[in-house]
Amino acid sequence: MAANTDRNSKPSVYLQEPNEVQGVFNRFDANGDGKISGDELACALKALGSNTSKEEIARMMEEIDTDKDGFINVQEFAAFVKAETDPYPSSGGENELKEAFELYDQDHNGLISSVELHKILTRLGERYAEHDCVEMIKSVDSDGDGYVSFEEFKKMMTNKSGNNSQAEPPK
Repeated sequence: MAANTDRNSKPSVYLQEPNEVQGVFNRFDANGDGKISGDELACALKALGSNTSKEEIARMMEEIDTDKDGFINVQEFAAFVKAETDPYPSSGGENELKEAFELYDQDHNGLISSVELHKILTRLGERYAEHDCVEMIKSVDSDGDGYVSFEEFKKMMTNKSGNNSQAEPPK
């Protein structure tokens, strides 16, 4: 996720800029060859706490790999990310958002805490202090309960206005 150099704005957790998409793509592309293999996708999802089956990985590869070369390139990844965060999905994007939410909601209580966010970011190789995660949660916590609910997560992920009131891990 891209660094936000403006100290007065809060960065965002959702991917809206090409450099943010490229940064996440690079995290999935473990060997740095410019493409994501099925094994790399499986490893990245496992790091996020997902027990995705080989069949599900194959289905995901089939869906995302539009040129059918057996790999996901950055353009295919960007198109997939855009489709997944489209605020007006034509193919039931809410299910995918729910699945993404559940990756962060480690204790499955319907809320994402700063501790859960910190754990996931750490698994992804990001280095943030817990207080950074508290600030990220605060920036999208519209009801002030200290957690991100699915509705708050959905609003954050589908926000296309480009305002900087959303949370992104600071670099």
